[in-house]
Amino acid sequence: MLIYKIFRADEWAAFDSQGETLGAAIDLSDGFIHFSTAEQAAETAAKHFAGVQGLMLLAFETDRLGEALEWEVSRGDALFPHLYRALKRSELIWVKPLPLVDGVHQFPAGMA
Repeated sequence: MLIYKIFRADEWAAFDSQGETLGAAIDLSDGFIHFSTAEQAAETAAKHFAGVQGLMLLAFETDRLGEALEWEVSRGDALFPHLYRALKRSELIWVKPLPLVDGVHQFPAGMA
């Protein structure tokens, strides 16, 4: 199953060049890396990245993330994937821009 991480351009650039990351500021504060499922990603973008240009959408395969990936209750009592370790660039399946059109982030077709 693919899960998704949204990064600002500078966060993506740092991850891409350094080869691993502990996530964005919120991830560092919370002590784990936040991910979303395909069904959760648009709401995550609207809630946490409203109006932000230059976002990147990163896809990861849950099976490759191992036991440090936990599913925990969060927004709306839904289970969200959280990673309790550094994320490695080598685990990335794909990365795509997440353009903002008329105030709404445009997700790739068929990302589920």
